[in-house]
Amino acid sequence: MPVDVSARIVRLPLAETFRIARETSDSAEVVQVEIRHGDTVGFGEAAPIERYDQTASSALAYLEANADALGADPWALDEIHGRLPHGEPAARSALDAALHDLCGKLAGVPVWKLLGLRREGPPTSWTIGIGDPDEMARKAERDAPRFKRLKLKLGGGDGLDVERVRAVRSVTELPLQVDVNEGWTQEEAFDALPQLGELGVAYCEQPLPAGDPGGAELKRASRLPIYVDEDCHTLGDVAACAEIAHGINVKLAKSGGLREAMRMASAARALGLGLMLGCMVESGLGIAPGAHIGALFDHVDLDGNILIREDPWPGIELVDGVQMPSATGPGLGVSPRG
Repeated sequence: MPVDVSARIVRLPLAETFRIARETSDSAEVVQVEIRHGDTVGFGEAAPIERYDQTASSALAYLEANADALGADPWALDEIHGRLPHGEPAARSALDAALHDLCGKLAGVPVWKLLGLRREGPPTSWTIGIGDPDEMARKAERDAPRFKRLKLKLGGGDGLDVERVRAVRSVTELPLQVDVNEGWTQEEAFDALPQLGELGVAYCEQPLPAGDPGGAELKRASRLPIYVDEDCHTLGDVAACAEIAHGINVKLAKSGGLREAMRMASAARALGLGLMLGCMVESGLGIAPGAHIGALFDHVDLDGNILIREDPWPGIELVDGVQMPSATGPGLGVSPRG
């Protein structure tokens, strides 16, 4: 029995304007896909990353062009991924998520149980976009009661990044991490990292542009752990990241899905690297696959569905700071609202 694939572009309005080092946004476009096998339907979501020349339109085109590659057996995950052409990792991640959702429903178990994992991962961080120091402190004070740790976006290009962290630290004792999104020069990184360490920041994510030749030197000199995001996409990147970082940020939209993300996690552990699981701005449908594998990671940043105005795919529940997948709901355990 062949599987049927359909997909559509969906716009997700944000709860408030969100700014990082390279862009400001009020909404995100994702592509939602469904795979039907008999009477059972699996769902997934693609969050294309503009930084890598991906858009909702290019993801949709990939899904429509490669629907036939899924064949008739949704359990043949390795074979299916082998038939899919490279490129458009967010679209491939959506297919991978929908297949896992479908297989979990066919087996009658949640994806975390299908994969033999624990249900509960670490608490998610809550992301505060770049603003002036006082604005970021106000947001931290407002949001801290709901979360166990905060992630501060830096890279403002105005010399105020350390002041941003100092302002937030003045209003909360929660663990802090920072994400520069490639926004510093080497000189700025060497200046800021020791000061952030004194403020109790746990680690710094992607301080330098991807591929910066000074990455190895910065790692050797920094007492503050450095995690890389834009430098690390798939399994083939992990070994090189050990030279420039203390840990990696795995995102399903970069890796192409759960299977590659789990391979990356195993390789990172073998190399002594720390593990962070990240996300894009996504609905609960996009966040759910990550929540099901969160137990594999040291740090989790799965707040994309909380950043949007209303989550159209409820089912992931924030419990004591942890993004918890369904305990018993089969597959990904999320359903469209209404």
